[in-house]
Amino acid sequence: MSEQANNKTVNDLILSDALRRQIEVEGVAAYPNECCGMLIGCDITENGATRREVERLEPGRNVFEKEEQYHRFSIDPAQQLKAERAAEQEGKLVLGYYHSHPDHPARPSEYDRQHAWPFYSYVIVAIEKGKPAAMTSWVLDDVTETFGEQKIVIV
Repeated sequence: MSEQANNKTVNDLILSDALRRQIEVEGVAAYPNECCGMLIGCDITENGATRREVERLEPGRNVFEKEEQYHRFSIDPAQQLKAERAAEQEGKLVLGYYHSHPDHPARPSEYDRQHAWPFYSYVIVAIEKGKPAAMTSWVLDDVTETFGEQKIVIV
């Protein structure tokens, strides 16, 4: 985890409508499997409150076992490292990850919780019968090891 991450509380996740639509399109394209990718941007602190602003997405290649991709994802580690380095050179951070839940609610599974890290935002889009449905974001609490829902603000 980045040294910049620390344990600060991050409030809203700011996402443009275009980026929201991009996540939905990727989810539909990957259906019936899960899509995945990284959220790139920065945390902005003003008046003691921190908001997370996503500036771009880095689509990921789901390298989980083919027969399990309908309910699991794993981003190629080399691709992830490349995205982290590029973000750092831009003065940005990998703020988190996004993935789809084909025919499943937009809430983290137990598998998601077990493989999550504190600090990061985890955006999940539900794809129901090939169509985008709900989108949520979650942050793992490093003390309780449970997810708390993070408000997504579409701008």
